[in-house]
Amino acid sequence: MADENTIEVAAPVDGADAAPTEGRGPGRGARGNRGGGDRNRGGGDRGGRGRRDDRRGGNRDEDQGEELIEKLVHINRVSKTVKGGKRFGFAALVVVGDGKGRAGFGHGKAREVPEAISKATAAAKKAMVRVPLKEGRTLHHDGLGHFGAGKVTVRSAPAGTGIIAGGPMRAVFESLGVADVVTKSNGTSNPYNMIRATFAALGEQTSPKSVAQRRGKKVADLLRRGGASVELAAADAEAIAE
Repeated sequence: MADENTIEVAAPVDGADAAPTEGRGPGRGARGNRGGGDRNRGGGDRGGRGRRDDRRGGNRDEDQGEELIEKLVHINRVSKTVKGGKRFGFAALVVVGDGKGRAGFGHGKAREVPEAISKATAAAKKAMVRVPLKEGRTLHHDGLGHFGAGKVTVRSAPAGTGIIAGGPMRAVFESLGVADVVTKSNGTSNPYNMIRATFAALGEQTSPKSVAQRRGKKVADLLRRGGASVELAAADAEAIAE
């Protein structure tokens, strides 16, 4: 009887079908649990990284404290010849403004388009300049800008004229917040030179307040030189905004 019991107990252990089944079941379950745990931990890490990225984006918006208008003016594919072939990249030209009299431009290069645009945008934000606007909608006076082979003319316009400008110049005035202006570009059509010439013309803009302060006079005194009455000159002086 003892021998029979021993045989009955040993048969399942030595059997080819029983042993692999018992080995695969727990092993597969353990590996499944470990795999599931790893995947869960990996998912948690990815989720955490995503949340950290969101927080960084929110901090950047809070640090800026203002909404900027970004205009992509031009994007060009550039190449560099290296050993074994060519290495391609992208160059972006971006204009940034707050729509309230401040604007700037910048360019950036990178292997990918989004990175090039982000570099150009960062450079434009650092190079923003303030331009005095008349009534917050147009320029105070006409101006000429020159850079390289680019020559531009900018003129103030009455209300309702709109932005009469083409190509890169329109992006500058839209980001600047100008609603009425007449422009003309002569010479090159290179967007980089056109943008620089436009900012050269805007850099020469002055307001009656700054001129009066520099000359030690009142704004009404300057406006009366055109033959206007005292009352009309005083009213115009009060309506002038930087």
